[in-house]
Amino acid sequence: MAFDRPWQIVGLIALAVLLRLVIPRVPGLGRWRTSLLEFDDSLLIALLVVFCVVRPFVLQTFYIPSGSMLPTLQEKDRIIVLKCWYRFKDPRPGDIVVFRAPPAAYYSNPQQNPDINEPKDFIKRLVGVPGNRLRVADTELYRDGEPQDEPYIDWPRSRDWPNEGDVVVPPEQFVVMGDNRNNSNDSTKWLLPTEGASHVSAPFVSREMLLGKAWVIFWPVNRIRVLR
Repeated sequence: MAFDRPWQIVGLIALAVLLRLVIPRVPGLGRWRTSLLEFDDSLLIALLVVFCVVRPFVLQTFYIPSGSMLPTLQEKDRIIVLKCWYRFKDPRPGDIVVFRAPPAAYYSNPQQNPDINEPKDFIKRLVGVPGNRLRVADTELYRDGEPQDEPYIDWPRSRDWPNEGDVVVPPEQFVVMGDNRNNSNDSTKWLLPTEGASHVSAPFVSREMLLGKAWVIFWPVNRIRVLR
């Protein structure tokens, strides 16, 4: 269990509090009573520190559910994300970021995201920051007119993007792509419906939606490494 829902966290803390109240009233514990109380106090403090300080503001673990970041991240990898990173540093191209999925990501892939009200976290590589001009042409990513060296991808995007011109990244917005460029629900595919049957491109992630920077793979053991 990942304990990523509020009721799970509240339930776990409530259980530790309940044990703290019950243990002194259980007969027959003898000398074990003090040890159990000390263990429960330590557990309660640890839970409060982890779920009220560390997890919201410092570190969090995430599970990789798909192959959109292959070969960098494989399905079922577990990673640690630095949630405090962007409080002190600006996001940079090349960062692997975890972010809250924008509405356009749901509309672009309704089969896997049928409920637009269900919060989902995505992981992609940041390729554009405010002020950048971006395009994909002849399988290469161009940033501000310069082709980018991307050794972390196996197969470049097979189709040009956008259809014409460049994408100019607005202030406080970012553009992301999966390393598995042809099998990733990312900025190059995001659309929002408009009146009638047409759709409009919506390729941006706002800064407030960035949850943190992916730091290290910690599971499975044979894949432990710092992410670059």
